[in-house]
Order: sequence, then C-alpha cells, then structure tokens
Amino acid sequence: MTILVFALVALAVCALLVLVHRWLWIRLVRDTTAPGALTRRIGTALTIALPLLSVAALTTGRAGAPFWLQQTVAWPGYLWLAVLLYLTLTMLVAEPIRALLLRRLAHRVPSGAVAGPPAPQTVPRAAAPEPAPGSAPEPAPEPAPAPVAAATAEPAVMALELTRRRFVARAVGGAAAAVAVGTVATGTYGVLRGPSIRRVQVPLAKLPRAAHGFRIAVVSDVHLGPVLGRAHTQRIVDTVNRTQPDLIAIVGDLVDGSVPDLGPAAEPLRRLSARHGSYFVTGNHEYFSGAQQWIDHVRELGLNPLENARRALPHFDLAGVNDIQGELEGKGPDFQAALGDRDRSRAAVLLAHQPVVIHDAVRHGVDLQLSGHTHGGQLWPGNYLAELANPTVAGLERYGDTQLYVSRGAGAWGPPVRVGAPSDITVVELASYQA
Repeated sequence: MTILVFALVALAVCALLVLVHRWLWIRLVRDTTAPGALTRRIGTALTIALPLLSVAALTTGRAGAPFWLQQTVAWPGYLWLAVLLYLTLTMLVAEPIRALLLRRLAHRVPSGAVAGPPAPQTVPRAAAPEPAPGSAPEPAPEPAPAPVAAATAEPAVMALELTRRRFVARAVGGAAAAVAVGTVATGTYGVLRGPSIRRVQVPLAKLPRAAHGFRIAVVSDVHLGPVLGRAHTQRIVDTVNRTQPDLIAIVGDLVDGSVPDLGPAAEPLRRLSARHGSYFVTGNHEYFSGAQQWIDHVRELGLNPLENARRALPHFDLAGVNDIQGELEGKGPDFQAALGDRDRSRAAVLLAHQPVVIHDAVRHGVDLQLSGHTHGGQLWPGNYLAELANPTVAGLERYGDTQLYVSRGAGAWGPPVRVGAPSDITVVELASYQA
C-alpha cells in the first residue's frame, strides 16, 4: 500500500512538472519566437534538457552513480529547480499583466499602418454627343478597377497583431526571467559566501553562576555533497573558530554522500577548536548516506558522536539523540538512554536534529534543545511548508520549561540557493539567573 501511494504521488508530481514546463515553453519560447527560428529550437531543447538534468541530480546519488557524474549534473540540475520555482511564480504574477497589455493594444491600429490604395475618384464626364444617323455607336467606357484595400488590409492587421503579441510576450517573459535569475543568483551568492554569525543569549534557571556566558557554536545542515565541498567546509571551520566557542555542536545533516566520496571534503573539520570539544549527532541525511560510516569517520576527525548518550560537563549535562530516520535501522532516538538516569537538579542541553522531538525533551526535563533540519524554509515560500511539519522553523521558542533553538543551517540541500532564509552559525550564550 505504501509503495502504491508513493508511486501515485510521484506520478502526480511528474505530471505537474510536465504541465508547468509545457506552459513555460508556450509563454517563453513559442510566444516569443518565430516558427523554425534558431532561438525557438534552442529554447525547446533547453525545455527538455533542463528538467532531465534536475531528475538526474536528484537520483544519481541514490542510484550509486560515480561521484564525478553526480557533480556534473548537480550544478545545472539543482540550479534549474530553483530557477523553475521563481520563474513559475513570476510568470503567474505576470500573466494578468500580459493579458491586460494585449487587451489594451488589440484594437489600436496606427493611422496608415494597413491602409490600401486611395479610393478611385469619380470624375464628371461630359455628355456624349448623339451619334449621327446611320453611324455606329461608340463603345461604352471600360469600368474602373475595383479597390484592393479590403484585400490587403486583413493580412496586414494580422501581421501587426502578431508583432504586438510577440513584443508583449518578450517584454513580460524577459522581465519575469530577469527577476527569477536575479533572485537565484543572489541566493546562490549568499550560500557560497558562507554562513553569517548569529548570537543568541538563552537564560537557564538551573545553570550555576560559574557557567554564565558559556558559548556553544551550533552548526547544522552543512550538506556536503556534489555541490558544496571542501571549500565550504573550510569556510565554516574558519567562521566557527573565529567565535572562540567553549563547545561546538554539529546537529546533523553534515553530508549527502559516502565517506569515500566526501571524506576529503570533511577533512577541515579536524581543525575545529573549542575548550570543551566538538560534538556530533546524526540527521536524517546521514541515514541516507550510511550513518555508521560517518559516525566512525567524524570520530577520526576529532568530533565526539553522541549516540543516545550524555556527557557530564563541569556545570551542565550535554546529551544527544539519534535522528528519527534511524528508526528504520533500529537506531532511532532513545531519550531514556540519553537522559533517563541523570540528576535533574543539573541543567541539561540536548542535541537533536529535528525540532519535532521537543515534546520528548520536555517530558525528560531538558532545559534547552538545539536543532536544525528546517533550513528556515531555505527557499521562500518554503518557510510556510516548513511550518506545517515543524513546531519551530527558526529561532528560539519555549515549550513548557524547555526552550528550543532551531538553526537555519550552514549549507543548503539541493539547489545551493537560499531566499528569505540566510545560512547561519549560531553562538548560543548560556546565561545564569544567579549572575
């Protein structure tokens, strides 16, 4: 039954994508170019090739394709998905504008644009003299040629109408394409530039005065893969180390791929520096990529994986749980193992990839949960969809006696683009009520 539902959903999504591409081809290619023109052939070829590249970008990794092939199709395929989103949105906004312009121009024909030859003038003729008796009558004058204006006006009007329609289509389509490409270009630059630093102070009732000002650098959703590689990791490491944190927490979705493919990209993590060390919990994408191999590898890089486990730090407890996706492998979150036997008089900070486990955290007396997963929506208006599936999409919120902080993430999944949800590394500063 589950497979059938998945197949039906996939079929519906594919049908929708075909219809959207068909509509965009009509508006941006057919309506703006002449039949048989080179530009129309190029536009038609791109309309077919770009969605195929997007499908390849989404599937080659899961299919085990060579990493070089994944990298080859990833950039154009993923970027087209982002352009497609904003091109569709801008064209939907432009559609009524296009209709209004065509309606206003439809009956405006410039003077003389389709005029035919001047109408023949009637010249008075002198009365013909009576023929002499017995002479032959003079032949009747030949009739004047009929006007040809009616015959030439209709094709001229049709040509002018086609020219106007093509001009409007080019103007509206060009403006929509410029907005879409500009939006994606700006969002791509934001990701490739690297995450910004965000600082948040979180007061905890049980935190002793000695821990006041303790700083945790929260890194989530890096998504190393065929698009974001070693250079991106180095930018993140440099940014984190500049904040001089007391502890570093990587809260899942570090990678999209295997250790053999992405091990070199993760290598700069070895240079992370914090007084109380660096910690790691799995995200759902680790389980798509082989979670155990990455747990073992990040341990080699100097990170401390928390697999449903807890560490007693000098002034509070730090715990971590596996991601929900691990339940499919029998390695899901176990709050009892991580928090069940602890001293509840001490403050507890929990690392958990997905915000949805906040209610388990509340039941186990956690003071602060640090999460990621949502990307803050990544591509507007994706934040509205993220709100449907997560209690908090970004920022700090309180649930009973537990506070939840959700990072927007330091990377991007799929298109290396962020719109309305800039990437960040958050420095959470713990505050004591006794200070």
